[in-house]
Amino acid sequence: MTTRTGYTTAEDLLVMPDDGCRYELVRGELKKMAPAGHVHGKTAMRATLPLGQYVAANGLGEVYAAETGFILNRNPDTVRAPDVSFIRQDRVQEVGDTAGYWPGAPDLAIEVVSPGDSFNEVEEKVFDWLWAGTLMVVVVNPGRRTVTVYRSPSDIVLLTENDVLEGGNVVPGWSLPVKDMFA
Repeated sequence: MTTRTGYTTAEDLLVMPDDGCRYELVRGELKKMAPAGHVHGKTAMRATLPLGQYVAANGLGEVYAAETGFILNRNPDTVRAPDVSFIRQDRVQEVGDTAGYWPGAPDLAIEVVSPGDSFNEVEEKVFDWLWAGTLMVVVVNPGRRTVTVYRSPSDIVLLTENDVLEGGNVVPGWSLPVKDMFA
């Protein structure tokens, strides 16, 4: 990931010409991100499909793909795009369709760790999500075959392939065996 200096807004990011790269905006600075690799993309889809099917079948809200931006902070602006996200139906109806990025944090953000991600980069994303109001952040680590669930800075649970990821009060009734993400 590389960083371009100079203050940028969410509106600037939204109208940037497509240069073939992905970007996030962190406290006014553009962060260029490499495209996802094979394992990353496969793992993200193995979380996205069952979550999306469950949410749609139960009318719980909307599941969003990796390129969806969320405005987490203003002045300076932060726009993050998790690998998978979910917003409850009541919030979807309250905000409606927006022309730009979603104004706020998703209820659930799932981040898949790539080989080039540093611990500090992943941790920074997790805490950006939590501080912005995300109720549950799930970090999937294909290299270690683990899932870490964050509900707050102090409520952190590490799951292994023998465990089941549960939606709890964020996605009621949804569960996914951790091993299914790494099958």
